[in-house]
Formats: sequence, structure tokens, C-alpha cells
Amino acid sequence: MNRLKLPLLPLLCALPLAACAATPEALKPYPAAADGYSRHVIELPAQANEAEHKVEIIAGKTLEVDCNQQRLGGQWQEKTVEGWGYSYYELDQVGPAMSTLMACPDNSRKQAFVRVGGEPQLVRYNSKLPLVIYAPKDVEVRYRVWSAAAETSVAPRQ
Repeated sequence: MNRLKLPLLPLLCALPLAACAATPEALKPYPAAADGYSRHVIELPAQANEAEHKVEIIAGKTLEVDCNQQRLGGQWQEKTVEGWGYSYYELDQVGPAMSTLMACPDNSRKQAFVRVGGEPQLVRYNSKLPLVIYAPKDVEVRYRVWSAAAETSVAPRQ
């Protein structure tokens, strides 16, 4: 009996990993990446109350910077898959780095992740659909999950 269970162990361990990967079927409605672009897919785990969470999409490049504040120009667009109603996000017009102009010490240069500036790209948390982002091939896409505090505060009337 134990010999029968042993070959099934690797299969059982791989099942949770397979559930996290975006299946080709799940991505079928979404368009392929255009020339010069990459498609980034984020699979979110299910949460008890997904309305209390948001996902921040962060795009940027790792560049050599000095002590100045740096950011990249860029334009986010939310688009809809025609016929399906699913949202996806596209980053266009990523321009050269902009920075403040402070005088920096000679040895202040380092490698750092420089974000595409502007308003944070906060989107609805939805574990039922993949979060699909199209960005230029030389741009890295990161994300962070924001969660609401358990307690709320009362706003006083004035």
C-alpha cells in the first residue's frame, strides 16, 4: 500500500504550483504582445475579501543614477479585451530619465530601479482573472498588493 502512494507524492506537490501558473486557456482572450513589447502576467491568490485589496503596478528600469531624484516618463492606458470585457494595461511612451539637478559627490553613482513617474497605477484586486500588462521589452514590471486596515475611523462633523 505504501509503495503505491510514493509515486503520487511528486504529483501532489506540483498541483499547487500548477494552479498558480497562467494557463494558455486563461490568456487566450488577450492579444499577443506587439513588436518591441512584452506581456507580463500576474496571477493573484484568492483573498477572503478582495474588495479590501488593491494592486499597484510599478514599471521602470534599472539605471545608473547619482544622488538626484530620478523618474521616467510614461503613459498608462487601461484597455478592454473586445467581446470579453476583461481589462488589461499598457504602458506607452516611456521616455528618458528625468532628474533633479543637485550637485552630487563624485562617488555617488550606483545602480537603482527608476520608476515610471506620475500617479500610482492602482487596480482592483481580482484573483479570478490574470492581471495582464504590456510594456516595452526594456521595461521591468513589478507589483505590490495594498490592503485596507481592519478598523475604520469616524470623520467628525464640522
